[in-house]
Amino acid sequence: MNPPKVLFVDDELELERLLRQRLRKQIHNQELELIFAANGRLALEAIQSQGPVDLVVTDINMPEMDGLTLLDKLPQLDQTLKAVVVSAYSDMQNIRTAMHRGAFDFVTKPIDFNDLVLTINRTIRHVYSIREAESRLQQAQIQVIQNEKMATLGQLVAGVAHEINNPVSFIAGNIDLAAQGLQDIVDFLKICRDRYQDQDLEEKAEEIDLDYLLEDLPKMLSSMKLGTDRIRNISNSLRTFSRSDSQAKIDANIHDGIDSTLMILQHRLKANNNRPAIEIIKNYGDLPLIPCYLGQLNQVFMNLLSNAIDALEEGNNGLNYNEIVNRPNQIHITTTISDNQALIKIKDNGKGIPEEIKNRIFEHLFTTKGVGKGTGLGLSISRQIIEEVHCGKIMCESVVGQGTEFVIAIPLSS
Repeated sequence: MNPPKVLFVDDELELERLLRQRLRKQIHNQELELIFAANGRLALEAIQSQGPVDLVVTDINMPEMDGLTLLDKLPQLDQTLKAVVVSAYSDMQNIRTAMHRGAFDFVTKPIDFNDLVLTINRTIRHVYSIREAESRLQQAQIQVIQNEKMATLGQLVAGVAHEINNPVSFIAGNIDLAAQGLQDIVDFLKICRDRYQDQDLEEKAEEIDLDYLLEDLPKMLSSMKLGTDRIRNISNSLRTFSRSDSQAKIDANIHDGIDSTLMILQHRLKANNNRPAIEIIKNYGDLPLIPCYLGQLNQVFMNLLSNAIDALEEGNNGLNYNEIVNRPNQIHITTTISDNQALIKIKDNGKGIPEEIKNRIFEHLFTTKGVGKGTGLGLSISRQIIEEVHCGKIMCESVVGQGTEFVIAIPLSS
């Protein structure tokens, strides 16, 4: 934990020297980070320029902006920020006013440094407890959002898969029978043509182009069979992706989860008028079944692969079709085992992430996408699923202009 950052606001310059001497290593048994400002206006500027503080200790009577006005403005910067006011005991009316306007505690002048240390300790503990509670609440909110999204998506996708599977199974079964029956008819017609010569039959055969039909009808049924097989594969992928997780981890095939996610994203991977198809390059290792919540892992794969596609499409901006062909859009997916962990690597050759942004990508609600295009929840939820639910690790490496790689490490045993 970083040392507490305390901002002292007082127009008495001598106070800064005394505080630096007397307050060293007395707060939480660690060095304090002290910031000083001569009045309320300078205090606000210090908070904005030097980042958030844990506590403001402010005099009430100061030039330009007094302590009472500063109290009114602090909540605009940080709702959890607390203030301790300092004033002479004879100025008790202003102290009462300050407490009424949001001060957490007060210290009277002349300052008793032991009392000041106790007050600062007490206030900082209160601030930390509030922030910890808010952090837990935020994580709980993320979990609720995640569960609701997965439950809704799972019900929708599973329902669609079920509705698709029944008619497809019926069609596929009948196509097999139809193909067999059609082949029998074709064989019969060929025998008839060979044995019986009839002018009317010959004219009708020529009219309907019988030779073409006899050759093409089996091909048509074969093509329909391929189509139903593809629909069945999509249906199976939907069911795998939307798999409902049980109360405990179960052994699952990670590759099935990745493949089902790729199948769902196929419409975004295929070629369009602006670019050729995005190449998916798989390098799957020999992974055992992994104890996990596969439904939640599929959500992580969806987030990472969708982000990779977004990065590739953004990197294509300003390039023509031929330029993209010369440097194809690619996503490499590699799985392997290392140190009793399953490693899943998803790498794109998109525009990359700047260093100053990379350190924030897993933050709750942080997004680099435009308004309406990103929620800032995807990577935050992904990290929670990997690190908190599966006791694993998710890492990101990126070079601007070369691409980004996410590495997921999941223990092979619970």
